[in-house]
Amino acid sequence: MRKLLNTLHVMTQGAYLHRDGETITVEIERETRIRVPVHTLEGLVCWGRVSCSPPVLSMCCEYGVGVSFLSEQGRFLARVHGPVSGNVLLRRQQYRTADVQDSSLSIVRNVIASKLANSRVVLLRAARETNDVERQERLRSAAATLSWAGIDCVRTASIEEARGHEGAGAQAYFSVFNDMITGDRDAFHFAERSRRPPRDRVNTLLSFLYALLRHDIVSALESVGLDPAVGFLHTDRPGRPSLALDMMEELRSPLADRLALTLINRRQVQPDHFQQEDGGGILLQDAGRKLVIAAWQTRKQEQIEHPFLQEKIAIGLIPYVQSLLLARHLRGGLDAYPSFLWR
Repeated sequence: MRKLLNTLHVMTQGAYLHRDGETITVEIERETRIRVPVHTLEGLVCWGRVSCSPPVLSMCCEYGVGVSFLSEQGRFLARVHGPVSGNVLLRRQQYRTADVQDSSLSIVRNVIASKLANSRVVLLRAARETNDVERQERLRSAAATLSWAGIDCVRTASIEEARGHEGAGAQAYFSVFNDMITGDRDAFHFAERSRRPPRDRVNTLLSFLYALLRHDIVSALESVGLDPAVGFLHTDRPGRPSLALDMMEELRSPLADRLALTLINRRQVQPDHFQQEDGGGILLQDAGRKLVIAAWQTRKQEQIEHPFLQEKIAIGLIPYVQSLLLARHLRGGLDAYPSFLWR
């Protein structure tokens, strides 16, 4: 099994990264703040006005360390990586499968069914953790809706029909998301999912965590030789990693949503970690971003038993394991893609 390495997030504006032997050195105002051996990294993420020297980019490509450039708030800008790993036959099979609905329908069904099942687990766990009877009833009712949507999804005859069940399940899930918040409910109130820009603190936190998850999934897909841009559930669009977005559907509720709720309910994120823009959007400030990234990195180190492999793995390796299983299915080694089910 692959070793879980670290992802270096550089968030201080104006930071400059240069190469020192086989080490990445981070300088801020011409003062060295940290040195990180490149062999200990699996990813490098530059947030906002962070610059890298060409030797750093070259070294990262040589060692297979993907470099991502994001805006300060986590919007994807660009990615630099070395030669594509894996063989061309895998990608050709991926493209053929994506072009034929009958071939990709089973993957789409499994991805959506696991998304609905994982979201249901999050709702039921929140229902057990609250003493509010009315809130419990709403959460369990939404969980029942997700359960039926999942049953209907595995019987669908088309990808469009499966998308319909996914949309209905997502609507039911987010309609009770606010009931899972037990921290500062005035400061962290959730009405509906909003993006570009997020209109409240909860949506801002969710979008930020989704950006972190997306980065990890793109890196995992590339490491096994799959093309992150060609998916089965999400249609192709220039600049969009459709396959990474597919895999995010099954992982976002147990990995990102659950962490967001933990940070809010334990009052680890505070209202002053956010600021409002002139246009009405809410931004996560520097201190808040560092806190969330630290919590994300800690969460990735936790161990679980993978439901398909029945082996203990770090949570941070889930995207890599799922990418391997998808590649194995596309090669014909598995009859179906075993999507991730949270327990």
